[in-house]
Amino acid sequence: MASTEFLNSIESNFKQAAACLQKSKFKDCLTPDLANQIMMANATYVVRFAVRLRGTVHTFTGYRSVHSDHFEPVKGGIRYDLGVNQEEVEALAALMTYKCALVEVPFGGSKGGLIINPNDWSEEELERITRRFTQELAKRDLIHPSQNVPAPDVGTGEREMAWMADEYRRLNPTDLNAWACVTGKPVNKGGITGRTEATGRGVVYALKAFFDYPQDVEKTGLTPGLAGKRVIVQGLGNVGYYAALFLSKEDNALITHVLEREGSIIDKDGIDIAKLKDHLIKNKTIKGYKGFTESGMEVLESEADILIPAAMELVITKANAQNIKVPLIIEAANGPISADADSILNDKGVVIIPDLYANAGGVTVSYFEWIKNLSKIRLGRLQRRAQENQVAILVDGIEKMTGKVFPADNLRRSVEGGSELDLVRSGLEDTMRSTYQVISEVWNTDQNATNLRTAAMMVALRRVAQSYSSLGI
Repeated sequence: MASTEFLNSIESNFKQAAACLQKSKFKDCLTPDLANQIMMANATYVVRFAVRLRGTVHTFTGYRSVHSDHFEPVKGGIRYDLGVNQEEVEALAALMTYKCALVEVPFGGSKGGLIINPNDWSEEELERITRRFTQELAKRDLIHPSQNVPAPDVGTGEREMAWMADEYRRLNPTDLNAWACVTGKPVNKGGITGRTEATGRGVVYALKAFFDYPQDVEKTGLTPGLAGKRVIVQGLGNVGYYAALFLSKEDNALITHVLEREGSIIDKDGIDIAKLKDHLIKNKTIKGYKGFTESGMEVLESEADILIPAAMELVITKANAQNIKVPLIIEAANGPISADADSILNDKGVVIIPDLYANAGGVTVSYFEWIKNLSKIRLGRLQRRAQENQVAILVDGIEKMTGKVFPADNLRRSVEGGSELDLVRSGLEDTMRSTYQVISEVWNTDQNATNLRTAAMMVALRRVAQSYSSLGI
């Protein structure tokens, strides 16, 4: 099964990084028995519940896995998909543990899923199903602002998170922090501006951070900078769309290939991502858009500079890894490259920016939302006008000293205080850039870290192990 291969890939990456860490200067922090404890999921819960719909009783099966609670609450999305199973959920929960540790977000790792095709049910029916699922999770504290905090994933979004938060609040009317039980909510229900774009924007910040290090870029053979780089994007969902949009609009990269389920869009001069997304929303398909072809997964093997797998796991395996031509891959999805494919690509000299770093933007901004919910105040509310006044005083002083008028456009941009979106983006960029600095240092100074994935996993494992040690374990 694909989910077995996915879990095996993560465990393979773990073991490789653990072996490297035990040869490094941090070898004393990770004993073999502690490594085994960290690798295994602490608990996986299976819930089955009935909902009366369309005149009959339907039984649904859901999962919630807690991989590590060295920090609480544990954090991880909930996906709605017919392919959800225990091994997939446990693999994703493990990845969340390492991801949170890597970017220094104080959460443990968790993940959940419900075996369902959302398209088979009306919105009203989905709401009833989601609320029943929430009830089952709440009984076991598998949704709780201080113990287990879900978020959106494949097949879920702001709508489902709002239903879950509201149901938890109904079940716990005296809990002051009830709205912090999930993240990824609509802004008018305690969400945070910038959460929807967060994972995709985080991918862009990760690429920018990579290109800030000439010694790392040199290993790909690419020229400096993102401008003009040819990019293949696999999956135009939330993550792929925002990554492609920002790369093309803000960094002048060329999105030359977009791969979706029913085919691909190919345009060597660059695809207008916003127009393509509008077409997809309106027509429920990319068919009929300029450059459409029925080409499938072979598009991943096209000539380009950067490949962004942004959909599901295991799209690059030993079956097609040898045919990949790009020098740089950034994993916007969770686990898009199998362990076997990873080895093949590394031997070919392909540089891979790994998922546990590249797509950490979502959980980073979820952390900001959780903090916002606990503090009960919008980011920037206390300091924004004070900052504006301070800058205005400074500008006034400059004008008086020089006898010249400050340029109007510069004045507007200087005086305008940071909005919540500005602060979220700033915090996310700082997280992605500072994290890459640590990963790059390990990659370039530790001879055991032969690639970015191993370097990133070594950093994450060291932090998890040190956390366990501080707990006396």
